[in-house]
Amino acid sequence: MPAYILSIVEITNPGPNLKKYTEESARLARLHGGKYVVRGKSANVVSGDLLSKKVVVMLEFPSMDNLNAFFHSDEYQKGCKPLREGTGIYDIGFFESPPPSLA
Repeated sequence: MPAYILSIVEITNPGPNLKKYTEESARLARLHGGKYVVRGKSANVVSGDLLSKKVVVMLEFPSMDNLNAFFHSDEYQKGCKPLREGTGIYDIGFFESPPPSLA
């Protein structure tokens, strides 16, 4: 069953480490079967103001095991994640795909 990681990010310091982080995290996600569903700012915020200055990133993985393998890997936790420190505020959650009857 597919699993998703959703990140809502307020970028506060778009320096060179942010570019390195986005490139490296994308590479690692692909290694674990991840693919981007959404990546960027909203084209049109139609209600509320939560998303007005945020970037939304959603990746789909083949399973929660793949997602966890990506996020909890030493390569991500020790080599990639530190690159994002000081670049923004990151709110991140993991989600499972709804059962077929609710999709």
